[in-house]
Amino acid sequence: MSLELEHDCPVCGESKTFYKAGSTTMYLGTKVKWHCPDCDYGFVRIDGTVDTSTTA
Repeated sequence: MSLELEHDCPVCGESKTFYKAGSTTMYLGTKVKWHCPDCDYGFVRIDGTVDTSTTA
């Protein structure tokens, strides 16, 4: 898995290169935390099943 991810940052209002802040394996799959380098915004993805950066 890559250490960087291109993603839209809702706080900065533009596309940023997020960095991988950590990952762990859990019963749902691999949990990866991503953070914006310019602000405090971060989100979590778990094997494509869970993505906290999207709205319901």
